[in-house]
Formats: sequence, structure tokens, C-alpha cells
Amino acid sequence: MIRRRFLLGALLGALFCLGWWAGRGITAGRGDLYQNLDVFVEVVQRVQQSYVDPVDAAKIMNGALRGLTHSLDPYSQYLDVKAYEDLQITTQGNYGGVGLVVGLRDGWPVVVSPVEGGPAWSLGIRTGDIIQAVDGVNTSGLALDELAAKLRGKPGTTVRLTVHRDGDDDDHDFTIERQQIITKSVPYAFNLAGGVGYLRLSDFSEDSGAEVRAALARLRAGGATRLLLDLRSNPGGLLEQAVSVTEDFVKPQTLVVYTKGRMKDSDQRYRAAGTTPELGWPVVVLVDRGTASASEIVSGALQDLDRALIVGETTFGKGLVQSVFPLRGHGALKLTTARYYTPSGRCINSIASEHLLDSLEAADAGESDAGDVETIAAHDTTPAPVFHTASGRRVFGGGGIRPDLIVAADTLAPLARALEVRGMPFRFAGRWVGSHPSGIAGAPVSTEMWHAFRAFADTVRAADGSAPWDTERVIIERALRREIARRRGGDAAAARVALETDPVVTRALDVLGRARAARDVFAIAAEPLPRPEHPARPAGRVPEHR
Repeated sequence: MIRRRFLLGALLGALFCLGWWAGRGITAGRGDLYQNLDVFVEVVQRVQQSYVDPVDAAKIMNGALRGLTHSLDPYSQYLDVKAYEDLQITTQGNYGGVGLVVGLRDGWPVVVSPVEGGPAWSLGIRTGDIIQAVDGVNTSGLALDELAAKLRGKPGTTVRLTVHRDGDDDDHDFTIERQQIITKSVPYAFNLAGGVGYLRLSDFSEDSGAEVRAALARLRAGGATRLLLDLRSNPGGLLEQAVSVTEDFVKPQTLVVYTKGRMKDSDQRYRAAGTTPELGWPVVVLVDRGTASASEIVSGALQDLDRALIVGETTFGKGLVQSVFPLRGHGALKLTTARYYTPSGRCINSIASEHLLDSLEAADAGESDAGDVETIAAHDTTPAPVFHTASGRRVFGGGGIRPDLIVAADTLAPLARALEVRGMPFRFAGRWVGSHPSGIAGAPVSTEMWHAFRAFADTVRAADGSAPWDTERVIIERALRREIARRRGGDAAAARVALETDPVVTRALDVLGRARAARDVFAIAAEPLPRPEHPARPAGRVPEHR
């Protein structure tokens, strides 16, 4: 009873402090705020005294704080202690663990890729290995966050994994000493033909700017004179790192982004501080609907400053600034405090993205009028405001970054999609490489491999007898080459294969291949596509410098 009263007192104290903090900057309506808090405190007391079962005061507090932030926007959140720790790991880019990227297949955790140089990689754990047990505890049905909690821990401690590998009769036990794992924002960067450097930027954590600069130096040393920067499906991250990446391509003191908000010091202007930017390279930036937040700052700034051609699909439109306020002993409050604006004055945030999470929750609850970003945007008939780049080119506001050159992503044919959903190329590649250890990453699919894959798919009933194997063979073979390349050469080798027939990359390479100066990309993109002199044929392998 004493403990319960203590928790209730702590709850009411926390709510009072939160209400005082939230009301500090409010002049009008302050009385209404505190009147509502009085009502809330009365409700909490009534629940505590009269509810049919004993109530956990900590649960009431967590639920109340989540409800409070949920009513604001999709990105403001109350983070409990565990969620706050996860956020810190994401932004810092390092943690204590074994170094594995893991996904789920048929209810089992499967290794997507080991972190190169990490403890799991050093012991020989491979892509495709199924983690059947952690410290003797069966992992079937375990959620990914639960598995992560078991794999992570203080460097120097150990964890035992039981792993099953396709093609092996016996399971393998690995005792792994945890180390400090450093994740990379630039998972790979490599040179293509024609002096084009390809750089994949997957997020914006504490070292993203430094990683991009190091990758640019490697590409330059390999002969690159132009750049393809891939920001597709990049969810964003730290604002400062978005500025740090952008300043690699623009003159010092150039305005990159600015923010506006109600809180003191929320109106800020961020300028490039780099000393040796790369100003001469033609640059194309790839974006899609998953490009959000900090990656929209980069693409929007480079577009406004006429420094890069933006190619792909309109970005997500997440232009709200979140500030994190630690709560002593109770996690943290992640609160939207400002909006992002590009150098031309465009607000990155879209109405559709603000309603996305509400829409998804409504869909989960079975509400028939729930929709997604595209549906919400389609019903928004407000004309997009027009802005202008540094040279006078027209760009559009209204949320997200609209590409200079719109190119839709490729879609999979029905059989290839069904095979990918079930992870068939991924699973087969592990078996094939296990029984054929020698080979070249990205090599063509042999007749023997094709028939072996067909037999494997038949064994697990991945397709029925009427499946269009012959008509989709080229697509399916590319998926096989990609996954086998991943096992023989890592994620970079898999990316090379995946880029070969990517229509967005193909169009970008056409522009970069004809550009001689940085500004040429805009004129070339405006030209009609040249008509092919010969009948169309499947794209071949992306050539590379060796």
C-alpha cells in the first residue's frame, strides 16, 4: 500500500511538472491548461481508489504520457527507458553486441548480414544462418526487439548462439564475446564505368558526414569525376549531419536549411562550414517515397542551390524537428519543436505525412476510411506553391521534395514477387554457396543452378505448376545472382547486381554519362530520351573500373 501511494504521488508530481513545463511559454489559455490538469488528477485519483482491480500507477503514467503526445503529431512521443536507450543507439551508431543484422523468416530469426569485422563475422556466421537458440533459449516466435535485447550487452561479456545452416545436417554452436559495434551510415560506395562514383547513404547518425567525406576520397582515388548519391529509403536522423553531408558539395557559408518554431532558439539558420567542398562534379541524387527528414534536407538543399539533379519519386515529406528532453528516471520526451525549410523557403513537411500514423492505426482498427500517404495526398487539391532555385528553376512546395526528373521504381512480376516474399532466392543462395564454395560474385546463372533452384522451389511448393517460369526467368535469375553475390562478396556485391537493371539508376547514369560540368545535368535531363538504334534488350551488368 505504501509503495502504491508512493507511485501515485510520483505520477501526480510528474504530471504537474510536465504541465508546468508545457505551460511555461503559454500566455493565453494558461488557466484552461491547469483546469484540465486538475480534472485529470481527479480522474487518476478516482481510478486509483475505485477501479475494480488494483491499478499499477506506473502503467497509468506511461499511458497518460503516450496519450498526451499522440494528440500532437505522429512524431512527438513519450519514450520509456528502453525506447530512449534504443533511440540513443540509433543516433550514436554504436552499441555493445555481436554485430548481426537479423530479420524474420517463418517465425525464426535469420541473419541478413553480419557486420564486417564484428565478432559474429570473425567466427564465420553467415548470411542466411537461422538462429535457433540464444543461451539455450529457443528463439522461434521471438520478436526482433526481444532478440536484440538478448544479443546486445556489455562489451567483454559472452553469449552462446545455436545456428542452423541450410545444407548442413548438424547445428553449430558459437560462443561470441560481445564487442563495441559501430554501424555505418555509408554501407558501401564503389566506382562504376565512365568515372561515376556510387555512394549509398542509409541514415544520418553521429559520423555520417565524416563517412561521406571518406567515401568521396576513396571514389576520387578510384577515378570518379561524377557522383550518384543514393538516398532512397533513407529515413533521416540528425539535422547536424544532414548539414555536414550537404557542405561537401556547396560553397562555405551557403545556407543549407533553416527552422522555425515557437520555442526560444528554435528559429535557426544552418550554413555550410566545409573547407574543401567538391564543386565541380556533376551530381545526381536518387530519392523515393521512403526518403525522409534529414535526407530531404540534403536533397532539398542541393536542388534549391542547383548543385544536384534529383531523380526518382516525390519524397515522404517529414519536415518536423524533434527535440529530445530527458525525464529523470522516466525515459525522455521527444517533442516536435520546429519545422524545416529549404534555402528557397519551401516547408518540407506535408499534410499527408502528418496524418500517416493516424491512418495506419485506423487501418489496424478496421476503419474503412483509413488510407495511406498517397490516398491522403490525392484528395488534397490545394495548388502546390511555386518557389525558385538559385538559378531561377521552378520547384514546388507543399511537402516533400519533388524530383527534377520523375522515374518510377521497377515492379516485380507475379511469380518473382511471390518468390521474393517467401525469401526463396535468399534461402537457396545459402544452400548453393555451401555446396559450391568457389565462384565469382555476380556471375551468370548456370543451367545447373537454374534447374537446382526450380527443384528447390518445387520441394517447398513455392509455386504451382502453371507458374510462368520461362517468361520471368530473366528477373528471377537476377534475384539469384544478387543473393549469391551477397554471400560471396557482401552487401556491396549484391548492390552491384541490383543496380544493373534498376530503371532509376539507368536514367541517372544516362544523365551523368553525358554531363561534363556540374550544371550540365539539368539541361541533359530536360532533353527527350534518345530513340534506341537497335531493339531493346535486357540491361547487362553495370561495368566497373578495376
